[in-house]
Amino acid sequence: MGKTALFTFLMSLVPVVELRGAIPYGIASGLSVPLTFLLATIGNLVPIPFLIVFTRKVFEWLRSKAEWLDRMVSKLEAKGEKNKELVLKYEFIGLMVLVAIPLPGTGAWTGALVAVIMDMRLKKAMPAITTGVLVAGIIVTALTCGTIAVL
Repeated sequence: MGKTALFTFLMSLVPVVELRGAIPYGIASGLSVPLTFLLATIGNLVPIPFLIVFTRKVFEWLRSKAEWLDRMVSKLEAKGEKNKELVLKYEFIGLMVLVAIPLPGTGAWTGALVAVIMDMRLKKAMPAITTGVLVAGIIVTALTCGTIAVL
């Protein structure tokens, strides 16, 4: 159980995978639903404050190092810009919904990127992202438990 719990937590830290992959893994591996939800939610939220605070500085540093890194940063910024309108229009709700929808291209990492592009402060972005992660966790847990029950 210890290795499975640790791996569930670590999976949720990874961009793209986040809790959308960690919850199904944890539950399918035999962890209890509440423990899986807790580990995946906390793991998904751990990197977010650091991303919001340090992403601009890291992007500037990367751009100065190599042309291919500059292109990579531009692609990341374009991804964030694509979702910016939704967040600008609805602010808290927009950012929360962006994070909560369990589809590719959404999630806490994307929400943090959008918050950075919008120059949102941590104290404004973090509650919306946290709420979105909780909603996504509930959705993914319900889908996972329903899928496992059908099997």
